[in-house]
Amino acid sequence: MRRRTAGSLVGAVGGVVFVLVNAGGLPGAGALHAAAAVLLVATVAAGLRSTGDVPPPSRAAVRTYGWCVGLMVLAIVLGARLLALVDRPDLTLPWVVGVVGVHFWPFARAFAAPLFTGLAGALVVVALAGAAAVSADLAHAAPATGVAAGFVLLAAALAGEVTAHRGTAPADDPV
Repeated sequence: MRRRTAGSLVGAVGGVVFVLVNAGGLPGAGALHAAAAVLLVATVAAGLRSTGDVPPPSRAAVRTYGWCVGLMVLAIVLGARLLALVDRPDLTLPWVVGVVGVHFWPFARAFAAPLFTGLAGALVVVALAGAAAVSADLAHAAPATGVAAGFVLLAAALAGEVTAHRGTAPADDPV
């Protein structure tokens, strides 16, 4: 499997997980699950059609990846604990989405893949909108935040594979 496609599949599977875990209590959950499955299949199909591969990432890029993932996990755990301590566990899902988004920003430079900048920004916007909706006590705000994040990840994964198929792929993994 090509490195770029493997990265897209990781992002797409992460997106599907966000949708499956959060859509259950939402109206139209079945349609949301089906849409996520369709985007996953489309990403796989686009990956199978793409040709060529990207060079292996540099050691610096791998270090950046490791640090970012490690710090993301730490920030998620510590942030969730802090939110529970201040009696705001309802903000945990927007926090998770925001941290996942922020962890993508350094990847744009490390992997010479500008798609990560847009992905990071989109997830942070979803997180901020979700936090505002949760704080306003809007119905289904937290799970809708998770579902929106899932679809952002799925769209980025598919976009990475589609652009790769057209020969306009970023220099490394899109997701």
